[in-house]
Amino acid sequence: MRLLLIANPVSGGDARPRIIRAAAWLQAQGAAVELQLTGRRGDARRLAAEARGRCDRVVVAGGDGTLNEVINGLAPSPIPVAFLPLGTTNVFALEAGIPRDLDQACRVALQGTPRPVCLGRAGDERFLLMAGVGFDAAVVHRVDLAWKRKAGKLAYLASALSTLRKMPLADFEVIGDDGLVRRACQVVAGNARYYGGRFSLTPTASLFAERLDVCLVRPMGKVSFLISALFLAAGLTPRGVERFTTRALALRGAPVPLQLDGDPQGSLPRTLTVTVGEIVLILPI
Repeated sequence: MRLLLIANPVSGGDARPRIIRAAAWLQAQGAAVELQLTGRRGDARRLAAEARGRCDRVVVAGGDGTLNEVINGLAPSPIPVAFLPLGTTNVFALEAGIPRDLDQACRVALQGTPRPVCLGRAGDERFLLMAGVGFDAAVVHRVDLAWKRKAGKLAYLASALSTLRKMPLADFEVIGDDGLVRRACQVVAGNARYYGGRFSLTPTASLFAERLDVCLVRPMGKVSFLISALFLAAGLTPRGVERFTTRALALRGAPVPLQLDGDPQGSLPRTLTVTVGEIVLILPI
């Protein structure tokens, strides 16, 4: 089997030793491994776009952001994509049940089951896990990447506290396929259950469902927003929060920030939609 291993050497800190170990493990199983290391944002996308005809399977070693880039570079394509979780949070690995143990994850990459999945789209950009609009996207846009490599999730906590203190909460329009016009200060449109780790804002979402599950927070003050966030983190649905499903979601208003799969992705207006069968992922048997 010809494998193209696209790896982010700074994922989760210094991932280089684990990447070399993974490449050696895969080669020991008889795979022909072409290792390509990323150096900057956009490299994984470019390498994936060049994968056609060069490999039987793409293996992504990194975090959710690296996986997102590969999907955007490759889709639509029948080439299966496997994932080795090396990032800060690795939400997709939690969603799919991919082990954190590197050898076991490599075994899934070789022996797992190829399955086509649904993807979300925000204009021309695809997302596998979620789109966030409002406060969480502002946090992602403002996070210190150098500190993130050193401190991991603590960098997001610092950005969240700074963002809540310094920036006003957003207020924008949300229109689902039911035609209702809703107002929100925060929206998470989930293509998967998990968010930021084992938190679940969209617990009924599925990679195989032709829909987006939406968690919407109506406009409110900062104290109420913080209380609502604590309720949501505990798995509860507080007043001012609405959940619904849709195949399309129009987001309109001022240039409110947007994040896709945990990485910054511009601002509104955007329309979120669902695509079917554009990518095949390797999942545990």
